[in-house]
Amino acid sequence: MGGRFLKVFVILNKMKLVDVHSHVDLIKDFEEMLKRAKEAGVVKILVSGIDKETNRKAIELSSKYEIVEATIGVYPPDALNREYSWAGKKYEEFDIEKEIEWIKENKDKIVGIGEVGMDFASEEANKEEQEELFVKMIKLAKELDKPLIIHSRKAEREVLDILEREEAEKVIMHCFCGKKGLVKEGSERGYSFTIPPNIVRASTFQTVTKIVNINQLLTETDAPYLSPEKGKDNEPANVAVAVEKIAEIKGFEKEEVANNIFLNYMRLFQ
Repeated sequence: MGGRFLKVFVILNKMKLVDVHSHVDLIKDFEEMLKRAKEAGVVKILVSGIDKETNRKAIELSSKYEIVEATIGVYPPDALNREYSWAGKKYEEFDIEKEIEWIKENKDKIVGIGEVGMDFASEEANKEEQEELFVKMIKLAKELDKPLIIHSRKAEREVLDILEREEAEKVIMHCFCGKKGLVKEGSERGYSFTIPPNIVRASTFQTVTKIVNINQLLTETDAPYLSPEKGKDNEPANVAVAVEKIAEIKGFEKEEVANNIFLNYMRLFQ
């Protein structure tokens, strides 16, 4: 871990930092990762499920570790193969309707529905099937009164249209990479936007931070992805890096940013 980032951790380690979206189930040295997160001041790590296997893993981790909370959902099936290949795993098909019923049965063990949404990165994406599933996830979140953590790669316009049509509530746009106009549109509707640690090298997230009100910003890592340091795995401790950069862009003190984001988290998830 680079020296500059370690210094950030030391500065912020007395603050309540939150990682509202991660895949820490993929991190091998889990206990050491948790230790570094706590030293950095992280008080909550939300781990997101995307299918039958990872949904159960998220709940398992949340039941074992007080710092971990679970959000679960069903990711676009025709995008799962690509996601799993990145993680070095193999995606296995499952009954989506049965999974939705299982989520309902376990609603008291989770704090949100996600990661869900639409992904048109592949030319082979089944857009109609993805929309049908996404609508089911929106309705599920409304029924359970849970926040939605939304993935919208290459489908930002379509996702915003569906959210409006379905009157979605408690919307959190994860890693949103849409154009400025779409960011403004989502912000004006009251949606929240997550900022990952790679904001230090990604102009897209710097732009989102400039546009969106501090009361609608959250921090995430998407760990082990979106690291602030190219070529290295990401982890929850790096939330401190995102907080520092948000403070720089907004012209706030780091303490102000950390406190605002913690309150945003509490309002949505508690």
